[in-house]
This record gives sequence, C-alpha cells and structure tokens, in this order.
Amino acid sequence: MSTALSELLAIADDAIDAVLPRLREARRELDLGVETKSTATDLVTAFDRWSEESIVSCITAARPDDGFIGEEGASVAGTTGVVWLIDPIDGTTNFVYDLPGSSVSIGASVDGSAAIGAVHDLVRDERFRATRGAGATLDAEPIAVSAKKELATALVATGFAYDADRRRAQAIALVDVLPAVRDIRRMGGAAVDLCSLACGRVDGYYERGLSPWDSAAGALIASEAGAVFDDRTDVGGALAGATPAIADEFFALLDDAGIHDA
Repeated sequence: MSTALSELLAIADDAIDAVLPRLREARRELDLGVETKSTATDLVTAFDRWSEESIVSCITAARPDDGFIGEEGASVAGTTGVVWLIDPIDGTTNFVYDLPGSSVSIGASVDGSAAIGAVHDLVRDERFRATRGAGATLDAEPIAVSAKKELATALVATGFAYDADRRRAQAIALVDVLPAVRDIRRMGGAAVDLCSLACGRVDGYYERGLSPWDSAAGALIASEAGAVFDDRTDVGGALAGATPAIADEFFALLDDAGIHDA
C-alpha cells in the first residue's frame, strides 16, 4: 500500500474527528468508568478504551495491513512498514477532573522513522499536526518554537511518573532545576507539553517514564517546529527538548540535576 505522508496525516485527522464529539460529551459526564492500572494514581476510563478501539477501527478501514501500538492494548505487527502509535486520551487524570492538558494523540512511523503526528487538545480545541520534513502547524497555521535565549527566564514543562519512588526522585531532581529557570509548568499530558514547546508556549520540556505512544506525535511536531532534542535522554522512556538557543545549557542543567536517574 502507499505510504504517502499526506495520506497518513489525513487518516490520523479522520480518526481524531471520529472520536472528538463523544469525548467532548464525556467531559460533562459524572460516571466515566474510572479504573486504575499500574498504580492507584494511574487512571483509565471507559472512554480511553472506547477511543482507542474507535481510532484503530477507523485507521484499519483505510489501511488494513498497518501495525498498531496503543496505550490501552492495541498491538498489531502489520506488514506495510507503517506503525501507528496511539494515545486515545493522553492526560487521562486531567480528563477525569475536567482540567486542561488532555488530548488525543496519533503518530505514525514508516520503516521505523517518525513520519506524521496529530494531536488534538480536548479543552482548547486545537489541532497540532506535522509531517516529517514539512514543518508543523496549529489549526493549519505554521508554528515555531520560541526565540528564548536565556535559560534563567525560560518556562519549562515537565511531568511525573505514577510510581511513588520515581516521583520522589523526580521531585528531588526538580529542586536543582527550578531555581535555574523562570518556572515549571506541570500540565498533565506529554503530548500537550510537547505541542506547547512547538508553538512557543514553553521554552523547554523534560520527562522520564514515557511510553512510545506518549511522545510519538508530539515529539515530531515539536521537532518540525524547530525544537532540539537531547539524544542522550531519549532512552528508557526519557525525553528532553528545548528551543535551540538554550538547548545545550538546558540539557547540561538536567544532567547536573540527575534527571536520567529520576
């Protein structure tokens, strides 16, 4: 089958559009079918599962031989070299509490390389999109990272793991990061954080404990918008990115703070 990137991005858009109306309604419902997964703080709802099933069904109808990796269990090897990475509701805790920061995130790789990404912010009702080598957009308008040049005045986004011991270590590392930047923002979902980096709402981002579906779309969008990523941290579920002028200093700060061990 064809692997034209424009085709893949259009399919991702269609899949997001298929689930948005129901997810918008769900934000006003009292019973979301909330359960827990890895820990008592790791939430999942009936809508996470429904959204993933619906997205997979929509994509499969267009491309039946592609592979899938989804947060809620979708796992198909595929035969085309195209693999879809789906987070049906990134930032589920925010979704449950009706707070900003949740999104639907769909990325796709072709022969192992990130190819397209689409993220829809459920509260701001914004669509971020990117294709490899073609830049990134917010609601069809081109976006770029900030022009921040001083780390001391940089706004940085981060997130925390579900495991209590890892959270404690991340909080300890934060003690060294916080005084060196303008402030920290914890918005609740990696996809929204990465898109915030892409459009200049924050100047840097780091997080450890991510899964492939958490960052597949957002990292490509941020990269295509001009963000620089530290390859040393893209191991074991860690990721750090920043606007170019502060990137080296920011990554050195994270090294000194010990975020690789947190």
